[in-house]
Amino acid sequence: MQYLLLIYQAELPVDAPQPSPEEFAAEMTAYNAFTQETRDRQQFVAGEALEPTSTATSVRVRDGRSVVTDGPFAETKEALGGFYLLECKDLDEAIEMAAKIPAAKRGTIEVRPIWDYAAPGSSAG
Repeated sequence: MQYLLLIYQAELPVDAPQPSPEEFAAEMTAYNAFTQETRDRQQFVAGEALEPTSTATSVRVRDGRSVVTDGPFAETKEALGGFYLLECKDLDEAIEMAAKIPAAKRGTIEVRPIWDYAAPGSSAG
């Protein structure tokens, strides 16, 4: 079954102190190791980092008209920063993998099963 692991963490304000090059390199090394583990376990389907919420555009349709605004849909303390789409045997395995994502130490990883419309007995059918 596929699970989407959504990575939420606080975004640093532009004027906030940024991580040192060494801290950034260590973070990237940890992410690369996690990604390689998911590939080695044949779980990896997809994964990407997202640009900051300041680059987001939100689209809503109201009364048949598109309303486009800059920025995210809602103000939150943590922003969606990226995701992994993994093939896991069950929710327990997805949770195990979510706990290994480096951002889990200071943010939140939301684990969401992918809705399989074709599966017999799925709640979609």
